[in-house]
Amino acid sequence: MAGKVHRKGTTVALAPAGVGPLGRVAQGGRKREGFGNDPYPCLAGILAGATVRGAQEQGVIACTKHFIANEQEIGRNPLQATDANKKTIETLSTNIDDRTMHELYMWPFADAIHAGTSSIMCSYNRVNELYACHNSHLLNGLLKTELGFQGFVLSDWSAQHTGVNSALAGLDMVMPSGLIYWGPNLNQAVRNRSVPESRIDDMATKILTAWFYSGQDSPDTPVVGVDLPADFTRPHQVIDARDPADAHNLRQSAIEGHVLVKNINNALPLRQPDIISVFGYDARPISIYNVGTDGRGTWLQGLNSFRSSICGFHSSRFQSCPLMPAIQFNGTVWTGGDSGVATSTYFISPFEVISEEIRKYGSTTFWNFETYGSNITVNAQSDVCLVFINAIAAEGIDRANLRDDFSDGIVKNVADRCHNTVVVVHNAGICLVDQWIDQPNVTAVLFGHLPGQDSGTVLVDILFGRASLSGKLP
Repeated sequence: MAGKVHRKGTTVALAPAGVGPLGRVAQGGRKREGFGNDPYPCLAGILAGATVRGAQEQGVIACTKHFIANEQEIGRNPLQATDANKKTIETLSTNIDDRTMHELYMWPFADAIHAGTSSIMCSYNRVNELYACHNSHLLNGLLKTELGFQGFVLSDWSAQHTGVNSALAGLDMVMPSGLIYWGPNLNQAVRNRSVPESRIDDMATKILTAWFYSGQDSPDTPVVGVDLPADFTRPHQVIDARDPADAHNLRQSAIEGHVLVKNINNALPLRQPDIISVFGYDARPISIYNVGTDGRGTWLQGLNSFRSSICGFHSSRFQSCPLMPAIQFNGTVWTGGDSGVATSTYFISPFEVISEEIRKYGSTTFWNFETYGSNITVNAQSDVCLVFINAIAAEGIDRANLRDDFSDGIVKNVADRCHNTVVVVHNAGICLVDQWIDQPNVTAVLFGHLPGQDSGTVLVDILFGRASLSGKLP
């Protein structure tokens, strides 16, 4: 991944992400970005350190985030009230005692710092009633002094809410722009001695040190932002940064991301079934995956729709955000939704590969992606019934709940009519399965999580035993 980032002309990889939360809010929209809720070296710490080393070995600055306790998306920025008093509702505050902070929350950041992370991003939320990005106790005290962090601290997008205070608290870089609170205001603060000139020197030194440390002064470094147009509302230039040598690692990562949570009666692996029946909205590809507008609006309208889908991302004052729908009904979920999602060059859905696999055996495939109620028909001769459901999550929006009655109904209705029902869940977070997991006809359950563009190919290799399952729930 870092190799692709480097070849794209990007100087900083905003990763490892999701290191800060412990999962106190199970519905948190960004839980899927992290390595799990265990902060100790066996999970978040070790993996954060490995990510940092992998990124910076490729000449990219690693940015470990978010410091700290970024537990949820709802309320992550201030809310400007619409009443006559215009009273601001401040960002949520994660309140933590000192022991919990040191023994749990700081641990993976310590491992990332030991691995040499060049930057750390401060989070949107407040910590003990003070905004993380102008909280001197967090940035100067815990991060730079106790943990000995030598790199630069940058804000999450529009997470800066003060000028002088944030500079003195240890913030070194503001994203996406410092013109609101810094810029000329910071110049004035230096002139009137509100901010020492040495603090500005310290900011610049830390940023430039990271640039040299990652080797970005090399003549072999691609031009910064090589694929970005001057006008961000226009389509960007396509830079193919893929490396064929990565194919094996990508495939293996997708395989190891699958977790077998139930398998009775030797349901898996499948053994050349004569009749296989496929159900569920998640089995097929999404209905539209295309450039252009397809009559559905302009490029700029699409950009604005994207901004609204991660409510509050571009502004520190925003309207109340809705909760995330529980599922993506339009097809297979293979990635989460947020500002860092990449578009794939192709996508292979489970149903496509299942159909091809069964064709090789000369067997029969039945499917129904339209009927979901109690009147669903299942071929009584089916050797196996595959049911595909999902659970989605995205930045900027928390999930409404951890279960979906609609998806549960599909599984139960099929299992009532099929003696060998295998359920595949593509889940971007916690997914409750208590409504059907103990149903005797549900013989196997596979959590596929977010397998990427080769979703179908990898899944079929797992179902038919050509790939071994080794994934564990975090």
